[in-house]
Amino acid sequence: MPRRLEIEDLEKFVAVSHPQLSPDGEGLVYVVTRAQGDAYVPTLYHVDPKDGVPRRYWEKARSPAWSPDGSQLAFVSNRGLKEGEKGAEIWVTTPLGEPRLVCKAPGGAEQPTWSGDGGRIYYLSFVGEEPKDARVIEHIPFWFDAVGWTHYRRKHLHIVDVASGAVKQITMGDMDVSFHALSNKGDRVAYAVAEDEANPRELALYVLDQRGGDCRKIFDKHTIASLGWSPDDELIYFTGNDLSHGYPTHTTVWVIPPMGGEPTNLTVSLDRGSGRVVYDDLRSQYAGAPNPVWDGDRIYFPVSNGGRYNLHSVRPEDGEIAPVVVGDFCVEEFSVRKGVVAYTRTGIAQPAEVYVKKGKKEAKITRLTEAPLVESPMIDGEHFTFEASDGVAIEGWLIKPYGWRKGKKYPAIFDIHGGPRSKFGEAPMFEHQIYTAEGYAVVYANIRGSDGYDQAFADIRFNWGTRDYRDFMETVDHALGAYDWIDETRIAVTGLSYGGFMTNWVIGHSDRFKCALSQNSICNWTSFFGTTDIGFHFSPDQIGGDPWSNPAAYADKSPITYAKNIKTPTLFIHSVNDNRCWMDQSLQMYTALKYLGVEAKLVLYTEGSHSFRNLARPSIRKRRLHDMVDWFNGHLK
Repeated sequence: MPRRLEIEDLEKFVAVSHPQLSPDGEGLVYVVTRAQGDAYVPTLYHVDPKDGVPRRYWEKARSPAWSPDGSQLAFVSNRGLKEGEKGAEIWVTTPLGEPRLVCKAPGGAEQPTWSGDGGRIYYLSFVGEEPKDARVIEHIPFWFDAVGWTHYRRKHLHIVDVASGAVKQITMGDMDVSFHALSNKGDRVAYAVAEDEANPRELALYVLDQRGGDCRKIFDKHTIASLGWSPDDELIYFTGNDLSHGYPTHTTVWVIPPMGGEPTNLTVSLDRGSGRVVYDDLRSQYAGAPNPVWDGDRIYFPVSNGGRYNLHSVRPEDGEIAPVVVGDFCVEEFSVRKGVVAYTRTGIAQPAEVYVKKGKKEAKITRLTEAPLVESPMIDGEHFTFEASDGVAIEGWLIKPYGWRKGKKYPAIFDIHGGPRSKFGEAPMFEHQIYTAEGYAVVYANIRGSDGYDQAFADIRFNWGTRDYRDFMETVDHALGAYDWIDETRIAVTGLSYGGFMTNWVIGHSDRFKCALSQNSICNWTSFFGTTDIGFHFSPDQIGGDPWSNPAAYADKSPITYAKNIKTPTLFIHSVNDNRCWMDQSLQMYTALKYLGVEAKLVLYTEGSHSFRNLARPSIRKRRLHDMVDWFNGHLK
């Protein structure tokens, strides 16, 4: 008989990622990540094209990449590393053979890509020796979230000979290579470089001719999130933006000739972005990026539209855009070969599974989450929209408490996503499901600043805490009016990152909530500017100027400025290795409330990055959920 979900069930949900079709479109591999002990271990699975049956392939394997002829498969692993040894390894195997170590990469191995002849593999790896006794820092940023200290090293493009294991570093200098793509003929390689450390989002695109060694910069001052070549090598395609609206600018699909010129934005007419920013705390710790794929005469790319994240295609020849895999779900990752599409798909009550679409026929390949969902079903969300006070439509969802009964009043938790250029949508949040299992309604909406809508909706630069705050409070009003079974005397506000900022802001401007829970937040823009990996370029973009040229705005937009108004009991949680919003933000806010005599509690987790909600070890993730549930239960029940 089904039972309610429990925190300990977290480890029963495995995560699938990296669906990769073989070049002929017949073979398929994917990665399944499971909790083993207090760690997450990725395992490579292979679907035999003869019978369509998935088979467990190799453990401790991630980032699979087929060779051009489909005879070999490369993957990244740490299976041969000694305990405590840093870095990664690149292995190669055949679909039925034993894997063979090709090389070790002390600086890690990212984006493994085969050469056209199958003889070499290109990859990105950090170069630099970590200091032992003292850190002499001469660069910013000096650290990066989920990576650690970076001041002593740079990321460069490498090439390894598959037969001999000989490694050669291709790029040099005081710069970081972010993405790379090898031409189909193998004679040229394109790579994106962050040349200006003060403006790391402004990348330059280079094309290296490996025959003569000529290297040409074809354009710069553009964000780039992926790279690829057209089948005839006449065009380079990429996702990115021109920063015309700063950080909130839509990420779209572009093409440019390899000799240079003006890039063409192929998907600007949609007025939607292509980045995967939907919240999903059951996403694999080793998930790949949903990068566009050029197959035949079309580029396949994702579109973020409302709560959906669906797959479309565009024909570069004339810009014609068509839907490929669309519906009330999110396509997390995908691969396209000869018109065949393999992808992972999620819903609010459905963690990711692998699907394959051939023509109009669609087949579900995996059923990894069926057993835990039969034992403890997730509750689907109820979609709602309402018109904000300025006439703009706001989209949101409500998940009812487990065992909901008509006529009974229930407490509610209102959650705010991070970003702000992120969103809630058709993807699972285990955290939300735990709240419902504890008897809470969960309400969340995509307020102004969110992804999935038009450019004007996404752009709240210089206006944090204004229209977004009104949207959130109007979401509360709408929910209490539409769902009269919510007990308005027992409501709470919470959020992570930007959602933590908003939580801090809300309690400084309203006493409406019985309690609050601020997660990995921002409270002071001046200190955020100088302590985080993005502060020195994110803050000027979002607030305007810097703490010296615009001190009034930095103070006005800092929640700690309004701490004297706060009466709401608040729990602050933070991971000490969060380099995106450093823990000083929670320390300051907690100290202010304690000094002012307001009930407050602080929990610092001894490890974990900014996204430790789903990237930390299982024990840390479960401890966090217990701490949060205990806080809500102590104030709302």
